[in-house]
Amino acid sequence: MSERIKIIIADDQRLMREGLKTIVDLEEDMEVLSTAANGLEAVELCRRFKPDIVLMDIRMPEMDGVEATARITSENLAGGVIVVTTFDDDNLIIDALQAGAKTYLLKDLPSEKLLATIRSTYRGDIVLQPEIAAKLVKRASGQEATTGEENTEQLIEPLTAREKEVLALMAGGSSNSEIAARLYLSEGTIKNQVSNIYSKLGTNDRTRAVLIALKRKLI
Repeated sequence: MSERIKIIIADDQRLMREGLKTIVDLEEDMEVLSTAANGLEAVELCRRFKPDIVLMDIRMPEMDGVEATARITSENLAGGVIVVTTFDDDNLIIDALQAGAKTYLLKDLPSEKLLATIRSTYRGDIVLQPEIAAKLVKRASGQEATTGEENTEQLIEPLTAREKEVLALMAGGSSNSEIAARLYLSEGTIKNQVSNIYSKLGTNDRTRAVLIALKRKLI
């Protein structure tokens, strides 16, 4: 058996923590190292275990999921943070993504979707949900309207027309395989395009790439 994906679960609801742990531990390729009842505990556990994935709630005592995510990502304490939350506060979810979370999931999602997202995040093939992409666009537009400023910073090397096309599909929530099918190209070619986009935008993260592109009005 290949090496297991090591996971930390952070949620202030005991039933949710135990439920997620049960679902994950049933998978042969996954292992829950520990669980946390708040963001502060999550950060401390990540410092101790250096997990591959953190399943992070947003609203928690002591330290919320946004701040915990920011600390975990800034200190490089985990391979990736997946926000698992309700959809009652769009701003908090967006803030968590801006803090470094790889993606987000709703708590009422099917367990298969949770497991698939854990695996794709572990592989580095992050898919930004279309709903959150739309909200990021709205947030970026609102900030521009408020400040009256535009980001005019130039890239060292501009994106090609194809790279902009790929980036727009990434922002729409498409995976590499879906982009390849849409553009009639091989998945390997799309992976190379995504790598070039990351290099030009100065990131190695799918969500951050979309955030940067929206801020700079590249798509």
